[in-house]
Amino acid sequence: MNVEEFRDYCLHKMAVTEEFPFGEETMVFKVAGKIFALCGLDETEMQVNLKCEPDYAEWLREKHSEIRPGKHMNKKHWNTVFFQGNLSDQLLRELIDHSYQQVVQSIPKKKRKESGL
Repeated sequence: MNVEEFRDYCLHKMAVTEEFPFGEETMVFKVAGKIFALCGLDETEMQVNLKCEPDYAEWLREKHSEIRPGKHMNKKHWNTVFFQGNLSDQLLRELIDHSYQQVVQSIPKKKRKESGL
């Protein structure tokens, strides 16, 4: 999956917006105003940070050497996974889906309804 495919996959999800808060270097994807994915726009390889449930993140890091503990997306502690380069398209889609669901579940029901989730 390349950067454009990553972007399209994130944006096809309900209530997702895209921002470039750090200039043109990083795409930030939010659902109902909460970050679920960052994608660095390095010229040579994709750099991705995704929110992840702690046990799943640990399992992923043990199983896939290219996945590392992520950088924090904001001042609150997020358990995230980070990778640079390529993962299989299927695994990357699973990670995006997991991250999206983690964030959606953290949104209060009233705000989910207002966002059409």
